[in-house]
Amino acid sequence: MTLAILLQFAVVLGAIWLGARSAGVGLGLWGAVGLLVLVVTFGVNPTSPPVDVMLIILAVIMAASVMDAAGGIDFLVRVAERIIRANPKYVTIVAPLTTWTFTFLAGTGHIVYPLLPVIYETAHQNGIRPERPMAVATIASQQAITASPVAAATAAMIGLFAEKGMTDWGLAQILMICVPSTLAGVVVAAIVSMFMGKDLKNDLVYQDRLKAGLIPPPQAPGARAPLKPAAKRSALIFLAGVALVVLLGFFPSLRTLPGAKSALAMPIVIELVMLSVAAVMLLASRVAVDEVPKTATLRAGVVATIGIFGLAWLGDSFIAANKEVIVPAIGEWAKVAPWTFALGLFFASVLLYSQAATTRALMPLGVALGLPPQFLIGMFPAVNGYFFIPTYGSLIAAINFDLSGTTRIGKYVLNHSFMVPGIVATGVAVATGLAMARVVF
Repeated sequence: MTLAILLQFAVVLGAIWLGARSAGVGLGLWGAVGLLVLVVTFGVNPTSPPVDVMLIILAVIMAASVMDAAGGIDFLVRVAERIIRANPKYVTIVAPLTTWTFTFLAGTGHIVYPLLPVIYETAHQNGIRPERPMAVATIASQQAITASPVAAATAAMIGLFAEKGMTDWGLAQILMICVPSTLAGVVVAAIVSMFMGKDLKNDLVYQDRLKAGLIPPPQAPGARAPLKPAAKRSALIFLAGVALVVLLGFFPSLRTLPGAKSALAMPIVIELVMLSVAAVMLLASRVAVDEVPKTATLRAGVVATIGIFGLAWLGDSFIAANKEVIVPAIGEWAKVAPWTFALGLFFASVLLYSQAATTRALMPLGVALGLPPQFLIGMFPAVNGYFFIPTYGSLIAAINFDLSGTTRIGKYVLNHSFMVPGIVATGVAVATGLAMARVVF
């Protein structure tokens, strides 16, 4: 029995490895291949696919994609840019708080890409080492994923609680713990980042490269293309939808139908609200429907959905098939020191490069182990380990946008610019989340 489980686990790891190498939709496709091998070779009975999670993600992404097509994301970026440029001396604090806030509102970390040049120029113009704000701002944009009411990872948590019949746990509890805990992690990481590396005036390597003309001198802000006519309108409608989802999550009575014994489940509420928001934005912005599928936001959402489809299905089926062996084997350890489960979440996310996929693949194990749901929520930010190996898209973008060369990958690969702020932000967020879980619940 043990040998069979080890061989099955090897198949799961192999599928993850191949999926990680392929990246994008390959993660989900290889997850499905891994499940096929388990079914054919080991007789594993597949569980039900994570349909609710995928539908939530598609609904939210559809609304965000309409906003993108209407120019709403560009509008949000302009607002964020003004905030960052208005506080240049404190860019190392302001930039990550800004990227956290806008990711929280939009539900996607992709909003950080157009802000990176702004952060670089603001820091460079004021003699601040660009590595400091750029690295921590990139980390903050992903930390907010585990606090956003409309992020795919949050949808995965909500869907999991709903599937397991844990109706007392959902969006409200996730926000109560993860908003303050991830913010605490970002603030501490930003403070630590203020002391990273040498100041530019004392950095001899930077000064030599500047004198040699290898680094462009600081540039004044350039002109920007005009926003689309409905940009602001679409952003406000989207944010109103986000606010409505949060409101309904915190007050179940608002989603209780007359004569019903219980409130509508949050997965259904999110799907209904966000699809309706998308329709209202289409009407109000008059954006061409054909433009929506062409947006980067929709493409990213489809990739996330396929990743969860294959990989989460594989993980669920493996755990369910071997539950009687796996749970007792590690259950006592996790019960004595529940925080150790966060390490599993962290290192799984290093491989999977997806908070949502990691959540859907491993959180069911936490439920099976009998870990209290408030502790699972407290450990939720641990799925932000994507930065550990510096190959994630936003990390590479930050390195490329930093023309000073201070944001970089070190000689030993893991000694890169994002390691310290990433470890600090994630560690503080999990520690704060677990502490809040004990105090609040």
